[in-house]
Amino acid sequence: MSEKILYIFLLLMSSSSALLAQNERRDDAFLIKDIYDEALSKGEAYDWLRVLTKDVGPRLAGSPGAAAAVTYMRQIIDTLGFDTVYLQPCIAPRWERGEPAVGRIVNNDLIGSQDIRVIALGNSVGTGEAGVTAEIIEVTSLDTLEQLGPEVLSGKIVFFNRPMDPRQLNTFAAYSGAVDQRVFGANEAGKYGAVAALVRSMTPGLDDVPHTGTMAYSEGARRIPGLALSTNDADKLSALLKKGSVRVHLKSQCRNLPPVETYNVIAEVTGSTYPDEIILVGGHLDSWDIGEGAHDDGSGCVQSMQVWPLLQALDYRPQRTLRCVLFMNEENGLAGGRAYWDASNTAGEFHLMAMESDRGGFSPRGFTAEATEEVFADYMRKLTTWLPLVEPYGLSFSSGGSGADIGGLKSQGGLLMGLQPDTQRYFDYHHTSADRLEAVNQRELLLGAAAMTSLVYLIDKYGLR
Repeated sequence: MSEKILYIFLLLMSSSSALLAQNERRDDAFLIKDIYDEALSKGEAYDWLRVLTKDVGPRLAGSPGAAAAVTYMRQIIDTLGFDTVYLQPCIAPRWERGEPAVGRIVNNDLIGSQDIRVIALGNSVGTGEAGVTAEIIEVTSLDTLEQLGPEVLSGKIVFFNRPMDPRQLNTFAAYSGAVDQRVFGANEAGKYGAVAALVRSMTPGLDDVPHTGTMAYSEGARRIPGLALSTNDADKLSALLKKGSVRVHLKSQCRNLPPVETYNVIAEVTGSTYPDEIILVGGHLDSWDIGEGAHDDGSGCVQSMQVWPLLQALDYRPQRTLRCVLFMNEENGLAGGRAYWDASNTAGEFHLMAMESDRGGFSPRGFTAEATEEVFADYMRKLTTWLPLVEPYGLSFSSGGSGADIGGLKSQGGLLMGLQPDTQRYFDYHHTSADRLEAVNQRELLLGAAAMTSLVYLIDKYGLR
């Protein structure tokens, strides 16, 4: 073959390959458009969320509500055409709030006595029937406790008042920068003789709604009650303390009970070509006991349930095993996540990709991604080749955390991802009584489900390696 003929041959082959790639990209764009059309016109996620929030309601792990959620959602998933649906047992802590907590400023020289809005933190001990009454000491960091020592803190109520940083555009970053005082504040204050811990609610907004959330005691620690107060009342307390001493009365009746068996709900479709490569989508089924858990995390559960029905409607059969997992006990123990990844790692499974939706049902903005250092760059390069397909829907890819329930799968060497919705309003509802179905917009919820399905389709079709 002459050099000229060889050149023409290679040119034709190159043009043919480019044309095939262009046609395939066009086909992918049309299918993703069909996914969005199907989701927005026929998606059922909001109806399932209505069942979970209105028929079941609050569902803290170990409660009757959590048990009902397992039953209801398994029944729904059984109708969605998965190959297999099953329950995975786990042992979860059981904590009861009891009667609503009481907070009151007592005998202050400026305002006399006045109620403050407080709520017990998850896993906290109670104050006892008499409650606790003591002087308030305000701090803005855990490190300050060591500086003050028992000479100042013994017999006092420590008031942690570090706000979420309003300059952070990503409110989850602001949350991460402040939440240590909620999780560890009571544990650390107890070491210095404090009688209770009072923590500013984890929200950038100013309102009268206290936010609960989990806290933790270290082994053998002196356990004192932990409560959160609304941001408006936190500012009120701080202003009063600048003018003199303040005494507060707190009463909570929460208690810890023996652990109970509960369940993750799992459904899967076996892959036609690569059944040993798993693509997981999931959210956590439990919620706090004071609202309906609509954004946190009913939205993530129903979005994950919606992925397979959308693909089915378009006659797409996955090459890889598609698994939907509704995790139990993310809020105050992570028992479901630990049970899942322990079983998966023991079985030698490989999750090519695991995605958790646990940031609310707001408009999707993209996906965060993480993986071990050896593979992360390669995975991100692959993701960026799909930007022309997802950017028309306002989506992008960035490095960042994925989800608590899937974190233990990272050692398998796959890609962990999180659906990233608009974050600005999430902490208006997070861990509050305001987290109800009415706070979720149906269209935004379905857009999130379509975004997840589109990425699942691309990863299933092309892989990541």
